[in-house]
Parts: sequence; structure tokens; C-alpha cells
Amino acid sequence: MKIGIVANITKESVMEVVAAFIKKLKQNNIDYFLTNSLHETKDKIKIAIDDDFVVDDNELYQLSEIIISFGGDGTMLATAFNAHKYDKPVLGINLGKLGFLVEADVSQLDVVFDAIKNKNYTIEERMIIEGDCTDYKCEKMIAINDLVIDKGGWPKMIELTVWVDEEYVTTFTADGLIVATPTGSTGYSISVGGPIVNPQADVITLSPISPHSLTVRPIVLPSSSEIVIKADSLHKDLKVNCDGQRSYSFPPPMEIKVRKSEKSLKLVHTSLTTYFETLRKKLLWGIDTRYSNKGNKK
Repeated sequence: MKIGIVANITKESVMEVVAAFIKKLKQNNIDYFLTNSLHETKDKIKIAIDDDFVVDDNELYQLSEIIISFGGDGTMLATAFNAHKYDKPVLGINLGKLGFLVEADVSQLDVVFDAIKNKNYTIEERMIIEGDCTDYKCEKMIAINDLVIDKGGWPKMIELTVWVDEEYVTTFTADGLIVATPTGSTGYSISVGGPIVNPQADVITLSPISPHSLTVRPIVLPSSSEIVIKADSLHKDLKVNCDGQRSYSFPPPMEIKVRKSEKSLKLVHTSLTTYFETLRKKLLWGIDTRYSNKGNKK
């Protein structure tokens, strides 16, 4: 087995955690690869690193069988975006704040290692969406969590028109629109009133951002839908961002076509937790804080 290690080196104590994990890999004769950024900070982790294990990012994703991401949800999203290009599974270890997307916290590192070593895990596939700007030349926009069209630096609202499978849906004014996967339903989408969607559901959600209407509500669509969104503004440009990490600017009016990607994201899933347990622990979903823990089933 060959393990690729990606880490957010800005996180406090991440180097010590990576060092401990590398030590376990060496003790069990498991091959691994490190990104150049980790190699450049090897003096901080107080461990000898053979240069043969250091590769550039593309090689790491290409050569590894499993990619392990050390950091928070942002690190996990960035790692997953790169890993999906090579159809490689990802496992996240949380050193951040919420850690909703990751598989385990750093305190569970030993258990995670044993699961990987003994191949006691499953590969879970998650939907990815992609967007194409029909008016301007642009690379294909890939989103694991969400694709967001927003007003950018303009203080006023923008006009949005939506079609689904060539059928006109509606036109409304708002600060923007979130197109989310089930995985992304608990991200930006939930903050604007979007629904929580089980990641195994095969749907896409549209959630308006601060619409200027009480009747414009989030909607859930089949993943087979082809969604066309036209955005117009009096400002010089409109913004489209994917997962809050990759941003694009287009002069208005612009039209974007969104659909389910043929490729899926592969996540390594152990028996450490379940989706609903994560909802309860991370988002306190369904927990009535008026009662003690005795009143809430575990």
C-alpha cells in the first residue's frame, strides 16, 4: 500500500501529528509520499525524511493508493479536488475547528492507522457537480460542496433566472444562488436555509441567498437535471466560486450550465462514526439543549 500525505502546514501542531503518522508507517513498512511543502519544513517535525519519498503534487496523487489530508474542512476540500482527478480515495484527519467533512479527529489517529493497515474500511462515493459558462471561454468549474453565483463587490442585488431541463422555472432578485451537492448541503447552503441532504441522496439543491421575496425558497432537483442559470447585474462583473476556493469573474449578463459530473469523489470511510452521529456531534442536529444528555438518545 502507498499512502499520500497532504497537510495544512499553517495549522498548529500539524507537523508533530504528521511526524507521528510517518513513524507508524515506517514501523509497519508502509510506503508513503510527501508533498514538497512538507519536505521543506522537515526540520520542524524532527524526523529524517528520505528524499525518495518526496514528490510534487501531481505525482503524489498519481502514485498513491490513498490520500490522507491533515487539516480542516478547507484542506480536505482542496485535497479532494485534486484527488478526484486521479480517481483516488481521500481520508481526512481533523486539526481544524468543525471538521464536518473529515473522517476522524487527531485523537483517533491510532484507530485510523489500524483501519488502514488492516484494510478495515469502505470507499464511499460522493456526487460532484460541474459548471460551464456558455457566454465566455473558461475552464470547467468543478465543485465538491457547492457552486455559488453571487453579486461580488456590488452592494445591490442581482437578477437571476433559472431553467431546469430547458423549462423556465423563475426569475428573482437576490444576493446570489447556491447550487449544492448533498455533501455541500451542510456547508454554505444550510446557512441560508437550505435543506440537510443525506450524502447518499442523488439530488442537487438550489438555495437563494437573501432573495427579495418571501416566496422564493430552496428547491431540491434530481441529479439528472441540467440547470441553466442566467445572472445579470448593473455592476462590472459577477462572481462564481467553487467550494469557496476557486473563484471566477464574468461580465454580466452571464449564463452558466450546471450538471452532475460523470466522475465522483471517493472518500475512505471507517467504522469510527456515521453520518447522523456526525450531524448530532458537529452541528447539534436534533439535540434539544433544554434537556440534559439523559434526555437525548446517543
